[in-house]
Amino acid sequence: MNEKIFDDEIVQNKINEIIKKFPNDQPKSSIIESLLFLQEKNSGYVSESIMKQLSDYLKVELIDVMEVATFYSMINIKPVGKNVISVCNNVSCMLNGSDEIIRHIEKKLKIKVGASTPDKRFYLKDEVECLAACTGAPMMQVNHVNYENLTKEKVDKILDKIK
Repeated sequence: MNEKIFDDEIVQNKINEIIKKFPNDQPKSSIIESLLFLQEKNSGYVSESIMKQLSDYLKVELIDVMEVATFYSMINIKPVGKNVISVCNNVSCMLNGSDEIIRHIEKKLKIKVGASTPDKRFYLKDEVECLAACTGAPMMQVNHVNYENLTKEKVDKILDKIK
């Protein structure tokens, strides 16, 4: 994506649609949805330049946008692989083997947590605290799709299907 994102009329129109969902005097309310849209348009992440342009467009402080971008785990602030893998590591998942699942994925993809595969097909996200599926622990998301009751074999099938 061109670093001057708001030169694109489609981007402006979409952000304007998002803004209209919220009270006129609450531009910060549109930050999350705007970042998710811009991330999708920018190969899966938002750069500081994009955050700055969004803050200018919304007429909010850059720190307001950066706080949202760095707080929510679904926003990536650096380039990532095409398929984002998030393994829940909260108590239920941890007690049911999420650490073993993470180690298995690292070995299978030959990467560590926080890295992308050399071909940029996969990105294994840093620790993710809770993905809200405790009854299906251990669980992971790939591109925001939940996979529960994981075993190494299930993980292999899921990742092989994506390749």
